[in-house]
Amino acid sequence: MEANSLKAIYFALGGNLAIAVAKYAAAFVTGSSSMLAEAVHSTADSGNQLLLLMGVKRSRRPPNAEYPMGFGKEIYFWSFVVALMLFSLGGLFSIYEGWHKLTSDEPLAYPFLALGVLAFSIAAESVSMWGCLREVNKIRGDQGIWAWFRTSRNAELVVIFGEDLAALLGLVFAFAAVLATWITGNLVFDAVGSIVIGVLLVVVAVMVAREVMALLVGQGVEAPVRKAMIEFLESEEKIECVLELLTLHMGADVMVAVKAKMREYPTQAEMVEGINGIEAAFKQRFPQTAWVFFEPDTRA
Repeated sequence: MEANSLKAIYFALGGNLAIAVAKYAAAFVTGSSSMLAEAVHSTADSGNQLLLLMGVKRSRRPPNAEYPMGFGKEIYFWSFVVALMLFSLGGLFSIYEGWHKLTSDEPLAYPFLALGVLAFSIAAESVSMWGCLREVNKIRGDQGIWAWFRTSRNAELVVIFGEDLAALLGLVFAFAAVLATWITGNLVFDAVGSIVIGVLLVVVAVMVAREVMALLVGQGVEAPVRKAMIEFLESEEKIECVLELLTLHMGADVMVAVKAKMREYPTQAEMVEGINGIEAAFKQRFPQTAWVFFEPDTRA
């Protein structure tokens, strides 16, 4: 089953827009540093989702003479930009705001309002995370979430999952910081909460950037998929053995290059016809394959 990345992006965008409006209103009324940090975080996330939507649209443009392999890898670029924005607009601003608040003596106003908005935000972000996990579960198989995150070739879902995870944890920290500030009257808790949220965002942004960087550099298909491709090819009666298999992810599409030792054919025309048949069957078995380059040979 294929994941629908757009559904996950729309879930996240709708949730973050609603959350950002509520947080800004609460931050203005309460003067909470943690709340303001969370509002900026939600705004950055909303912008990130718009960038991802643009990236998905641009990556689906058809190939042309100048870009014969299409624009599929463009989604990796925009995903990397999103990671940078999460690092700067979200993480660094939150750390700065918390550090600034350590030297401020402005009291926290209307804590009940702040806690109510944060509770609403946790609920809304949980819906967004549910939408993301629903799509992730379609493709991760028996893998754990961490294993999927480290090996996934779906940049959009990796980014959305990282954002949603950071948002949920950040909201919990913000709730705890505001609650502690209200109970004790010590503004340090609010400031420290903002710093913790900022550090969390920086860590998640670095993790997401690392995974997307691997795709930008050029990753092949996951090891189980590569194994299944080789097994499929070697099950073809016209192929004696696979000498080499190279794959490369181009966004949602995959390029495959095969070097195989073929069984003997009476004529060259029959060999060409046999290879064409193998390529057609291969694309049907692995529908993510957009290009197959097949080279018959006798050695690797």
